[in-house]
Amino acid sequence: MQNLRKQIVKCLAWSVALYASETWTISKTLMKRIEALEMWIWRKMEISWTAKVSNSEVLNRVKENSCIINTINRWKHRWLGHVLRHDVLLRDILEGRMTGKCTRGRKRLQLMSNICEGYETAKKRAEDRCL
Repeated sequence: MQNLRKQIVKCLAWSVALYASETWTISKTLMKRIEALEMWIWRKMEISWTAKVSNSEVLNRVKENSCIINTINRWKHRWLGHVLRHDVLLRDILEGRMTGKCTRGRKRLQLMSNICEGYETAKKRAEDRCL
């Protein structure tokens, strides 16, 4: 019964909560909110709301690891590889080939700053993909 619940949560709740998450730029505060959402979902599934149980105990009861951030990172890498293999406007934007003036103020958090490896490494890995 618990495995069925976990599958339903991952299929329905996560797909709605993480819609288009591969294009998000994730700050530390957003990361904390996403992790809090994951813990809230697991608590609702397994434990009553009045029980005082730590996050690690909740994960032990559900027999799950905290993996929603890893899922987002995996989706980001897959999406980035897809974009880098095609010659589209988004690839030009990621490579910084856009013309015009820069905006005023501090630079915004960029998608590429969220990806762990460097841009050149990601580009080579995307081009060398085995079909």
